[in-house]
Amino acid sequence: MRKVADCRDMPSESGCTLTIAGEEEEVVRAATEHAVSVHGHTDGPELRDGVRGMLKDEAPQHA
Repeated sequence: MRKVADCRDMPSESGCTLTIAGEEEEVVRAATEHAVSVHGHTDGPELRDGVRGMLKDEAPQHA
């Protein structure tokens, strides 16, 4: 099942609204890169575990 990371779920001074969806490892990688480059976090196991912990299942899309 695809996963979603949504910056709106995290407190942020910038009010970031980015949403990233895909396979779990893709989302963890992209969300970690975003957290480092945009929000100033430091990459490492703790950040990646935090990102993984905030992931939600993507809502099914109906055609």
